[in-house]
Formats: sequence, C-alpha cells, structure tokens
Amino acid sequence: MKVAGALVLAVAALLLQGCEREPVRTVVIPPGPPTGFEPPPQAAAAPQAPAVSVPQAATGPAPAPAPAPETGAPQGQPPASTPSTPPPATTGLVGDEAGAQLLATRTLMVPVVGVAPDALADHYDDARGKRVHEAIDIMAPAGRPVVAVDDGRIAKLFTSGGGGGLTVYHFDPQEQLAYYYAHLQSYAPGLREGATVRRGELIGYVGSSGNADPAAPHLHFAVFRLGPQKNWWEGEAINPHAALRKAAPAQVVATGR
Repeated sequence: MKVAGALVLAVAALLLQGCEREPVRTVVIPPGPPTGFEPPPQAAAAPQAPAVSVPQAATGPAPAPAPAPETGAPQGQPPASTPSTPPPATTGLVGDEAGAQLLATRTLMVPVVGVAPDALADHYDDARGKRVHEAIDIMAPAGRPVVAVDDGRIAKLFTSGGGGGLTVYHFDPQEQLAYYYAHLQSYAPGLREGATVRRGELIGYVGSSGNADPAAPHLHFAVFRLGPQKNWWEGEAINPHAALRKAAPAQVVATGR
C-alpha cells in the first residue's frame, strides 16, 4: 500500500509541473462576461513574467474599457509601461511570516467540496520550472464545486490564457488578504466583481484551464497579503497549507444568489 501511495504522489507531481505562478504586473485585457457552467473562451494571455503567487482572470464587468497592452491600461489597472519582468512582489520571510500570522486568525473552509483538510498536500515550495510554486494544488475531479474559503468580496475575475486560466481574486472582509483560485472550469452562475461572498459560498468549479494539464484537474490556491494600495495583482505570498489543515471541510454549497 505504501508503494502504491508513493506512486500516486509521483504521478501527480509529474502532471503538476506546468502549474506555475503568474506574473504580477501584467496589463489586464478583460474577456467577455461569465458563461455559467460552460468554460468561457480564453482571453489573450498577458505578457508573462515571474512574480507573486497570484495569477489573474476576469470575466465579470470591468470598471472601464481595457485597451491593448501597447496603448495603456484602464484606470485602476497595472500600467502598460510596466516592464515585462518585474521583481517579485514577495519580499522575503518577514512578509511571509506576518501574513501567515494574519491568515491563522481567520476562520477558513477548505475551498474544494469533498476534500478533507488532512488530505491537503503542501506544494508551496515546489519548483515549477525556474520558479517557486507559492501555492498549493488541490486535486479533484473536473466540475467539483469550489467555494469561498472566507467571507469577503470578489475583487477581480480574470482570464490568463497561458497561466492560471479562469481565475478569481477574493479579498477578506478587512482587505488585508487576497485569496486566489485558478484553473477553474467555469464560474458560479451570477458571480461578479464587487459581489459580497460568504465562507462556503459557491464561486466556481474545478478545471484545468490555462497551463494546467487536462489529465490532472485541480484548484491552484494561493494567498497573499495585500499592500497599502490594495492592488489585486500584487502582494506578499503566504503558504496557506497550515491554515487550511485547520479549516472546516466544505460539504454543503451555498449559492448566496
């Protein structure tokens, strides 16, 4: 049995090698509105570059029209003049430790229905190409419900064609932490930017959009501590594994809408 378990873990690790973190200061090109249960078309990928643990996706109504990267970005979005290879937003252990202490004070729920807290594996420090993962991957069948890990609001819906695919950025009620859900198959019906969500509320479905291997559908889940500007695309990466191991399992899905 131990040999079989080790073989399963080895195969899963091999399939997850393409699951990398996203660039931080990419120009946002919002795709069309959410399509409910059907996977929406992929938007053009923003310029890729190393950065934080947080990929990006947007299918909800954008606050202003978003021009192409060379013509500038809408107000409130990362500027078009930002270099394609910005420095990582994570600045070291001080921010990570402070963020972990903050995350430990939150009452969380495992973001994938039917996954037990003690079944979560820690992939935070795993290598993804030349980068560090800075997230955990929660393996689950495609279409499995994904729920909000905490109360708060939906800060951004963003689609990254070559990275996290269909993604959600979710701020906690005090807007100190951002929760990031990537590789979704689709959003929950009616999910929109600015919407208030409750812990355990349905926000989407497990998939393999972006650079995930279709043979290994999973939720790429990351947490980062927001800076003073509250920018959804940057922050200090936090390892969510310890906090989620103490979280409540998600068994009942609340739609909230």
